[in-house]
Amino acid sequence: MKQRWLSLVAVFALLFSVIIPASSFAATNETDVKAINEKLGVPIVVYGANLSEQEKETVKVALQVDKEAEVDEITVSGEDLVKYIKNSNASSRMYSSAKITRQDAGKGLIISIVTPDNITEVTSEVYANAMLTAGIEDAVVEIAAPKPVTGHSALVGIYKAYEVKTGETLDIERTDVANDELSVATQIAQNANISDEKIAELLTGIKKQIAELDPATKEEVEQIVKDQLAALNIQLSEQDRQLLVDLMDRISKLDIDFSKLSEQLTDLTTAFEEKFGDVLKDEGFWNSVKNFFNNLIETISSWFK
Repeated sequence: MKQRWLSLVAVFALLFSVIIPASSFAATNETDVKAINEKLGVPIVVYGANLSEQEKETVKVALQVDKEAEVDEITVSGEDLVKYIKNSNASSRMYSSAKITRQDAGKGLIISIVTPDNITEVTSEVYANAMLTAGIEDAVVEIAAPKPVTGHSALVGIYKAYEVKTGETLDIERTDVANDELSVATQIAQNANISDEKIAELLTGIKKQIAELDPATKEEVEQIVKDQLAALNIQLSEQDRQLLVDLMDRISKLDIDFSKLSEQLTDLTTAFEEKFGDVLKDEGFWNSVKNFFNNLIETISSWFK
């Protein structure tokens, strides 16, 4: 009995030596506040205008607003939707929200959907492509919603936040095309049952070819689209293929430095949480942790037998 008691004490001592420092470290991280960037300014948080106060607090937690020493806060409404997107509905309800942190030139875009279960249609890759089309570069963008929404209003909020933050005025033609890109990408992905990564690869490949070949006619754009679809072995309906051709023809006519856009697209990354989250959800990973401690307990117990 004494041996079992001693082994139990030893196991708990070991567990506390492992768990308590880790918990203390986590607690320290939870209270850490990021330093203010005096060069680029504080992050800007944009909230959907139709959020209730409780939903707004939920979004604040998801975006870790409390980790920032200071933030600028604005609201995006249906009136902003009309400003940036042609033929849109000013009475649209806006829920998806975002936090935008400017980066030094050349850092590229880092997109993180921090509530992936609540952004049902738009992926981080599609957001990134649309933002680059609109002319937004070099920023960390975190997107959240308190309940399931498509995620389209977050893009409008990002436009507004970017203008407020930088003092620059985005080209409305580019923001409208970017929204069109968002809609076409999500529609094609759903209709053709292809992955988010595949649709992002398709859009990127077509844009790169437009940058290199500088097509002068819609027929040349159509050929680029056909070539990229064939290269990626993607089959589209005639309707979806035409939507993609029309979109890329609009993009080819924009005043965009496509070589720079190509570099930004190549360097696109997603935030750490999205990548590391897969590991944390991996049942095999946690089983291995459990087995490790079970074996450890058995080993320590044998010392006292």
